[in-house]
Amino acid sequence: MRQVPAEQVTETVERLFIEANYHLPPDMVSVLEKGEREEQNPVAKSVFRTILDNRRVASEGKFPLCQDCGMAVVFLDMGQETAVTGGNLENAVNEGVRRAYDKGYLRKSIVEEPLFERKNTGDNTPAILHVRVVPGERVAITVAPKGAGSENMSALAMLSPAAGPEGVERFVIETVRKAGPNPCPPIVVGVGVGSDFEGVAELAKRALLRPAESSSSHPRYAALEAELLRKINDLGIGAAGYGGTVTALGVNIEWAPTHIACMPVAVNLCCHANRHCSAEI
Repeated sequence: MRQVPAEQVTETVERLFIEANYHLPPDMVSVLEKGEREEQNPVAKSVFRTILDNRRVASEGKFPLCQDCGMAVVFLDMGQETAVTGGNLENAVNEGVRRAYDKGYLRKSIVEEPLFERKNTGDNTPAILHVRVVPGERVAITVAPKGAGSENMSALAMLSPAAGPEGVERFVIETVRKAGPNPCPPIVVGVGVGSDFEGVAELAKRALLRPAESSSSHPRYAALEAELLRKINDLGIGAAGYGGTVTALGVNIEWAPTHIACMPVAVNLCCHANRHCSAEI
């Protein structure tokens, strides 16, 4: 049994959240540069240039590329031959978040109770922690700071299986249409299909972690991704809602088995600051 000190988990989470907030992933830089080349509306094209300039300045200056430094979403794959020692795993993750948002001068945006008092916790904890037990003895950690503007425009539906691919397509496109400029386009669209009520939302969020220009390994889902991307861009919302030919930079679909009477679908929108960073311990 391999032992991993809780402090090592904390230090890794701290480093990843600072890096994710300062540096946009290379895949996102690539699709933004492509979007700037392909955009036909001069005003929207200038928005792309501003986004890319902002990305460069933040990375070089080592400060947050967006004022909303997000909820601290953590995906952690725990090898079943591994034990965390010297502390509790969840506490170790939250301590890493706490240190990152303090040392990295990241905005702290979490309220302790959501409905009545809404008092800020002061350290951006607790994290949203997704843990999977996997074979082996390694611990893989991915952090994904998630801003509220795009999160608020996300949606979930429990469709009838009779709705078929056309029903899923309609729901995704309608979600983006209703969102309009609110999620700060250009956006990445994460789609989950299958599982159950809570599982499909996680699928949609995990879909955002895939490289923005990647395609599903399943050919029919890959074709649906391409069709959705084309139709979303045909909406003409454009960067920052100014109108244009590039509203979405990518559509990623993740799917899972589901009940014979169910067809859950979730859409998790993310703005151009689709931040994520990974490491293995």
